[in-house]
Amino acid sequence: MAPRTRPAEPAVLRFPAGFRWGAATASYQIEGAATEDGRTPSIWDTYARTPGRVFQGHSGDVACDHYHRYRDDVRLMAELGLGTYRFSVAWPRIKPDGSGPVNARGLDFYDRLVDELLAHGIAPMATLYHWDLPQVLEDRGGWTSRDTAYHLADLAAATVARLGDRVATWTTLNEPWCSAFLGYGSGDHAPGRQDPAAALEAVHHLLLGHGLAVRALRAGGAREVSLTLNLACVRPDDPADPHDLAAVRHIDGLHNRIWLDPVLKGGYPQDMRALLARFGADRKIQPGDENVIASPIDLLGVNFYQPSRVRAGVGVDCGPANPGSEGCEYVPQDLPVTAMGWPVDATALYELLMRLSTDYPGTPLMITENGAAYDDVLDGDRVADTDRIGYLDGHLRAVHAALSEGADLRGYLAWSLLDNYEWAYGYGKRFGIVHVDYDTQRRTPKDSARWFADVIGRNGLC
Repeated sequence: MAPRTRPAEPAVLRFPAGFRWGAATASYQIEGAATEDGRTPSIWDTYARTPGRVFQGHSGDVACDHYHRYRDDVRLMAELGLGTYRFSVAWPRIKPDGSGPVNARGLDFYDRLVDELLAHGIAPMATLYHWDLPQVLEDRGGWTSRDTAYHLADLAAATVARLGDRVATWTTLNEPWCSAFLGYGSGDHAPGRQDPAAALEAVHHLLLGHGLAVRALRAGGAREVSLTLNLACVRPDDPADPHDLAAVRHIDGLHNRIWLDPVLKGGYPQDMRALLARFGADRKIQPGDENVIASPIDLLGVNFYQPSRVRAGVGVDCGPANPGSEGCEYVPQDLPVTAMGWPVDATALYELLMRLSTDYPGTPLMITENGAAYDDVLDGDRVADTDRIGYLDGHLRAVHAALSEGADLRGYLAWSLLDNYEWAYGYGKRFGIVHVDYDTQRRTPKDSARWFADVIGRNGLC
């Protein structure tokens, strides 16, 4: 009789020892407590109250009530095995008038949150600016004003002075592309302005604010300083068509190089500098600014959700979020889509990571957001979100492939820990690995949360 053999164990794609696993959130999307302990309105409070701006007029007044429920949320993080939690601080809590004295009660909340995280063995990762600019600063010009960059540095100094002994990793900005081009170009995000010149002025002041904040964080003893960008894999509709390639270069410039080159190469790329000049925004650049912007960082955060495809055309453009894009347009892609209508193709993340490794060598990377919205259904105590598991699994395999080919990738944070306020979509879209019943604030881990916990536990994928 032939000997019985055990079935082969499934191969496991292992991640490097010390790979950081976790999840991310943002202050306005989860905290609530919009008028408590001295917090003043942000541009998102104002935008949400403007008729027609946000789905069904939803606001972040309560959101996930994390301000009051953070201890339960941290315990949930620990149960899922998260080793890192990326959160943002609310500027209107810490400096209610944007630029004046520190509100101790506002910092007290983050003090408590950080201590709770550390007590559960979770490393806190703090983001200074995730879009909730104090309204009083927008009233003074917002990101079209140079002063706002200096006020961000003041926020950095105040926050690191209080939390820097326990928070090792700091991020200056989250997705400044959205702040500039959706906030000031298309008006799809707060503050809702529609002015291409203002959008490009905001680009420079956001980058300047980043550089000034890096220096303030360093002076305050920060151990690891980063910037998080929502970078795009922009593909041509016809790789052999030079006109399509030119269209790709422009969109790639707006989404990627206008942010990456000043920070990592010391200056604006020539074509983007010309774009700034075309709209008069170059007059905002003062001598020495690019040296400040290029202040060294330790880590580049990469937020990734979907690929883009672009082609050239006559009488078209890529919309007001893409200044100067006359003659190019986005092309629909024959791919599965999420509930946001965003195409799903994990190979684009692999391409992006390899491109960053080639074009910006020596820059450690971290996936600081990656995830998907689907039409989740709570059935008793379960959400069977198989599509989300498939999305996360595919993108983690792309991450592993990039690691295997030499990408210096330090960690992966899922977006998001909780279902939350999804900006102009209000509460109509769910990205969380944990379901939130907004009426009762009950949290229910989805199947994706249990799946992700297993991945973390084995530090690998089956």
